[in-house]
Amino acid sequence: MCAVEDQKDLKMGTKLLCLAVLAFHLADAVVQHRSLEDARLERQRLVHRYIKVLNKEEGAIRLVGGDNEYEGNIEVLHNGKWGAVCDDEWDAVEGDIVCRQLGFPGMRRYTRSGFFGPARRRFWMDNLFCEGHEQELVNCHFEGWGENDCEPGEAAGVVCYPPENAQVPAPLPILRDEDLPKYPIRSRSRLYVRLRGGRSRIEGRVEVSLDGGRWGSVCADGWSLLEANVVCRQLGLGYASVAFQTDFFGGSNVSRPVLSGSECNGNETELADCLHHDASQGIVSCHGNRQHVAAVICDYFAPDLVMDYLEIEQTAHLEDRPMLLMQCAMEENCVANEAYQIQRDDPHWRFRSRRLLKFTAAAINAGNADFRPFKDKSQWEWHMCHMHFHSMEVFATFDIFDLQGHKVAQGHKASFCLEDSNCLPGVSKKYSCANYGDQGISINCSDVYLYNLDCQWVDVTDLSPGSYVLKIAINPEFKVAEMNFDNNAAICDLIYTENFARVQNCQLGRP
Repeated sequence: MCAVEDQKDLKMGTKLLCLAVLAFHLADAVVQHRSLEDARLERQRLVHRYIKVLNKEEGAIRLVGGDNEYEGNIEVLHNGKWGAVCDDEWDAVEGDIVCRQLGFPGMRRYTRSGFFGPARRRFWMDNLFCEGHEQELVNCHFEGWGENDCEPGEAAGVVCYPPENAQVPAPLPILRDEDLPKYPIRSRSRLYVRLRGGRSRIEGRVEVSLDGGRWGSVCADGWSLLEANVVCRQLGLGYASVAFQTDFFGGSNVSRPVLSGSECNGNETELADCLHHDASQGIVSCHGNRQHVAAVICDYFAPDLVMDYLEIEQTAHLEDRPMLLMQCAMEENCVANEAYQIQRDDPHWRFRSRRLLKFTAAAINAGNADFRPFKDKSQWEWHMCHMHFHSMEVFATFDIFDLQGHKVAQGHKASFCLEDSNCLPGVSKKYSCANYGDQGISINCSDVYLYNLDCQWVDVTDLSPGSYVLKIAINPEFKVAEMNFDNNAAICDLIYTENFARVQNCQLGRP
């Protein structure tokens, strides 16, 4: 009985503490602002931000791990427990919704790969798909509460603009992480790289030495296969097969960090060519704890997927498809949100139609190893509509941008089955989706998604006629290691009219 009473007192104390924090902010708002109107607006913003958290309402969100209240990894409340958001399909649309939901003026940047440290709790949300008009993050489509295939290093985050009336403190000698400039090191210093703590020479924590100084580890904020690939290439160890944010090979208790903010395109010759915080000035900013260390496993064999852009140019066309024939696709969120509103509000929605830009997409494996799914076979999902298992949630993305670079439409394919559709002469097919077979793409084989398959399209019903850019990318989140990611996307000119669409001038690029 006493234990129950103590628990009640603890919960009451926590709630009183939250109320005290809110009251302090409200009082502070009145003192710091120039007019009562400013104070009223600030009070309204603070109440909007804290009230759902205070009441433990379903879908409340907060930012954790940042240096300020307007930055950090995102956590969402479900069934009274906080959980992280995975960075699969995470982009500026979702980030802007988070900032608006928290009452901030807008989004400064979105972050991925555990930029503010690894996820501290379970992942509640994965594969978020927002249109941009949603008021709260939970109004977007996602896989389902707790359904994910994410590692702690895949936490999604955001940096919002601070409140317009906030009192911004004078700059300190150590700036906020997002304000720290990044530079390549090669032009000013010499950066030596080695692996330590591994079971063999091709694995371990990454250690660096600046101009022959002391050796130290690399902070794992944002560490991904792109940075790991550069390390393996520089050391002559082939390609990165896994990029870790871990102390498995030794943490900062063994090797103190001397480099942070690493950001590579993946095609650099040396790690010194990438962007980093200014190590020559001793600036190291790491959001993780001593276990947050960059590590890698290298391999001399890796797949290399290449997008077949000629197939896209030759097969792209428009189709007005009745919604009656799209019910399976709608279960996978393959149409624009407006279609779901029509389904909800119009009793005759089955007779309405959507205009689709359809195309065939083919991915060719030109590497020296098979491309295998990120998920273990035990985690594959059975899809009744397609009558086979899907092994990857995000294998391809289909986006349309206006000429200013703003995304105006996107396709969303919930998951994918990987198989050998076509192979070069003399190469036998190894992988098949049928009968719970092994999935993947063999060397010198291609996986082809024909235009007549569900979700092999972009819903352009609400798109105005004009000139656009179509971008189709495979392995867009770099979840599966490859030799090179610079040929994983087809970037094309799209001419769209009320009667036809033409895709032309495609070229290879990075996702």
